[in-house]
Amino acid sequence: MELPQDPIILLGILNTKLRDYYRSLDALCEDMHIDKSEILRRMKDAGFEYSPENNKFW
Repeated sequence: MELPQDPIILLGILNTKLRDYYRSLDALCEDMHIDKSEILRRMKDAGFEYSPENNKFW
C-alpha cells in the first residue's frame, strides 16, 4: 500500500484502521504489508507516538 506523505492524513488513516479493523499496529502492518519501523519513524517525526494500550497514535 502506498502511504500518504502528509502526516496528518496518515494519522487519520492509521487511527481509523486501528479503531475499525485491527487489534494492534503489528496486525495492521502484517495485513497491509507495510514496514512498522517506517510507520513509527514517520509518525514520531511528525510528533505522534503509538499507544499499544489505546491502539492509536497520538
